[in-house]
Amino acid sequence: MKMKSKTYKYHPYIDDYMRMVEQGEIESCEEQKQLMKFLKWKLDQPGVVIDAEAIENSVKKPEPYFFELLAWQRFCNAFIYGVRYEDGRLMFNRFLLELGRGAGKNGYISFNGFYMMSNHHGIHRYDIDIVATSEKQAKTSFEDVYDVIDDPSRQKKMKNIFYYSKMLIQHRKTKSKIEYNTSNARTKDGKRSGAVIFDEIHEYEDYSNVKVFTSGLGKKKDPRTFYITTDGYVRGGVLDDMKKEAQMVLNKELPESTLFPFICKLDNEEEVDDPSKWEKANPSFPYLENLQTEMKQEYHDMQINASLRLEFMTKRMNCPQEDVRKEVATYEDRLATDQSFPDEVEGFPALGALDYADIRDFCSVGIMFKHDGKRYWKQHTFIHHLALKLQDINPEIIEIAKEKNLCTIEYGKSIDPDKVVNWFIDMLETFHIKKIVMDKYRAAILKPKFEEAGFEVEIVRKGPATHAMLSPLVDEMFINQTVVFGDDPLMRWYVGNVYKDEKGNGNMEYCKIDKDKRKTDGFFAFLHALVEDDELEEAQPFEPFDVMVF
Repeated sequence: MKMKSKTYKYHPYIDDYMRMVEQGEIESCEEQKQLMKFLKWKLDQPGVVIDAEAIENSVKKPEPYFFELLAWQRFCNAFIYGVRYEDGRLMFNRFLLELGRGAGKNGYISFNGFYMMSNHHGIHRYDIDIVATSEKQAKTSFEDVYDVIDDPSRQKKMKNIFYYSKMLIQHRKTKSKIEYNTSNARTKDGKRSGAVIFDEIHEYEDYSNVKVFTSGLGKKKDPRTFYITTDGYVRGGVLDDMKKEAQMVLNKELPESTLFPFICKLDNEEEVDDPSKWEKANPSFPYLENLQTEMKQEYHDMQINASLRLEFMTKRMNCPQEDVRKEVATYEDRLATDQSFPDEVEGFPALGALDYADIRDFCSVGIMFKHDGKRYWKQHTFIHHLALKLQDINPEIIEIAKEKNLCTIEYGKSIDPDKVVNWFIDMLETFHIKKIVMDKYRAAILKPKFEEAGFEVEIVRKGPATHAMLSPLVDEMFINQTVVFGDDPLMRWYVGNVYKDEKGNGNMEYCKIDKDKRKTDGFFAFLHALVEDDELEEAQPFEPFDVMVF
């Protein structure tokens, strides 16, 4: 009897790992399960091409010099090299690999660096820059490649293929080279890299060096950026931004994103007490006996040492413990704000509110009304074009907001106050606006203009006392999912950029995570409206009068 060969929908390396995650053959976190659903959605779109030869070469060609890749590594390689669109573009060219310490991130990226230089990869002068905040870390993957080339058993052959020193490795035929860099490297300007590898990005507080090293990408075919990391202790930095972007990608909120988010972590901190769950944070764990022994010893030690527990949870489990700042709402509760507005809202009583801190920054305006036990918030943001040029603001969220008509880019000398007032005048065609609520910061300019247009204006206080008063209401709305923003990713972004700062005197304050790149204007405009929440009655559905016929 002739045996039938096994068939695959996409590619063996893709299908096998998907099956392992989806059928529970391995322990995997929620982000891995989301990734499988997301990738199937991407792969099933028209115009996708899977290059089986490119995938196979990337795995098999370096293998004799390094090691046999594990299932998760083969899976990632398939998307690094073999998944494209019909026009030749890579589906993904930015790769976030967040795995627990000991998973073999550096060895894996060295494997790929070696391959990307080679003739099998086939791109001439495809230079690879490895970047880290310290020279020791930057040299880790570089030295892995160096040791492979300098191995006495193959040194003679390798010298014919590579030129290499302690500072530079170059393929003689392709002229591609690998170098390591620290964040303050003097030679980083003017690079024409094919790939940039950022090692341990949890240490990056801002994008200054990321921008410098990625600015040279795009001059070579198939440019790629790799971010390899465990979690860390810097909050509000590059890694936190990338994790937020990854969440949006996995939830299909950024459909054009080229980020491949491969995140491995515990789903909750209680799982640390069950070693069978450690694979969630470290997919290499079941295959590395020395790692198993080491981690079990660390787990034992952390039972009597709080600092060791912090390190184990953060670095091994990618479950950081030290962030005392509390998010306003969970990501799931923020997503739950995407509910439909009532079909008929004409004549509904509403409050208008705005946050307008700087005439050359962002100005958010909105309308809040109540209906059927829920609060609805419809916002729009005026953005001065210089704010987008001078600040590290995620451009994708702005592009999506523009497409959905959630924002307007202003190109004048400043945001015109008359446009702000006119937005509310337009809203009068639908809503009965009882008053406009704002803080006193721009009241001197805006209050007379609103009053001239016939609006009543209420100036409200902001700060810890006000925020402490509003906090129970805000918590209740998000937890019970009774706040509705509609299809507004910009507003959800605003909420995600705020944290609750608990004060020692029992008060609390809503604060922005980062001064520039994490904008919060829409959230604070919404808070202004909530200050006057008691003044707003719930709208009743319109009921037509009975008509008597004589």
